[in-house]
Amino acid sequence: MLVVENLTRQYGARRAVDGVSLSIERGSFVGVIGRSGAGKSTLLRMLNRLADPTAGRILYGGTDVTALRGRPLRAWRARCAMIFQQFNLVGRLDVMTNVLMGRLNQVPTHRSLLKSWSEEDRALALAALENFDMGAFAANRADQLSGGQQQRVAIARALVQEPEIILADEPVASLDPRNTRLVMDALADANRRYGITVLCNLHSLDLARAYCDRLIGLSAGRVVFDGRGFDLTEDVARTLYGLEAGEVMDRGEPERFAAALPVRAPVRHAEALSA
Repeated sequence: MLVVENLTRQYGARRAVDGVSLSIERGSFVGVIGRSGAGKSTLLRMLNRLADPTAGRILYGGTDVTALRGRPLRAWRARCAMIFQQFNLVGRLDVMTNVLMGRLNQVPTHRSLLKSWSEEDRALALAALENFDMGAFAANRADQLSGGQQQRVAIARALVQEPEIILADEPVASLDPRNTRLVMDALADANRRYGITVLCNLHSLDLARAYCDRLIGLSAGRVVFDGRGFDLTEDVARTLYGLEAGEVMDRGEPERFAAALPVRAPVRHAEALSA
């Protein structure tokens, strides 16, 4: 279980995240919602330790993540993979090499510097790409792909880290509706197939309700809602979204990805990918 205790991040006089306390069950798909500037990205960056908390603690399996330094911190970032809005791929490199970058923490330093990947690593990377219908693009330069394709490559890169948690920071913010659905389906597949815990920052309440088991609503850095999507009232939506609330409070039942699929027990990703 991932536990957050009174987590705070302050920039000068402004608190981007203000005393957030949460417990996230293993294998859940959690949406973090709220308008821009609510503290969603700062919260995820602190969980991955890309940003250090001003106060509070992050605990995972009895480990104080906020106290990690050096090699243990790098190991945590491998276990807690990050997916960014702008993909963070190296455009001049081919897709396969970009995915293999997710194995850097798993190989000796000299091999990573020489980009000397084992056949096992290459097979794992190709299997991850094929899992998201991107295997045919393995030799293409990353900057030749569409936004949706690049984001699926980024998810494949995260998957070969063999993480226990995936943090997705506005992964569909710059995508069209079709690619939005493809990327969200890919995250849902990683959650259901491998039992990976997913925390996903989303602006769209419709998407969050369609894909997430639980929603956490942030406003001015504080938690103002924690529950199921259809339990979120119009008053809370107005607190979260202000004048935009009417646009995001569609009470129609959204189409949910793979609703008929059973939730599977967690498995070791390398074995599952190569199966």
